[in-house]
Amino acid sequence: SEPPTGERFKVDVVGPICESGDFFCQDRPLPDFQPGDYIALMSAGAYGFAMASNYNSRPLPAEILIEGGTATVIRKRQTLEDVIAGEL
Repeated sequence: SEPPTGERFKVDVVGPICESGDFFCQDRPLPDFQPGDYIALMSAGAYGFAMASNYNSRPLPAEILIEGGTATVIRKRQTLEDVIAGEL
């Protein structure tokens, strides 16, 4: 789909691990996103598989290859059951 247009609002984009430094950006002017919209974050460091960890019992992310306009899952997202399997 096309990128959103129209009025922009200063927002913080944060990660899911509940840490004070878990910001992708702060005070960034972005359009008014709606539920179901996606934001692509390129080179997201620890949120990519190579730097990911199971800190705070977070499952490892899926990896998606986009080539020629086609998206393919090349590594499935880890489940919580996968995370705790080695601890039991």
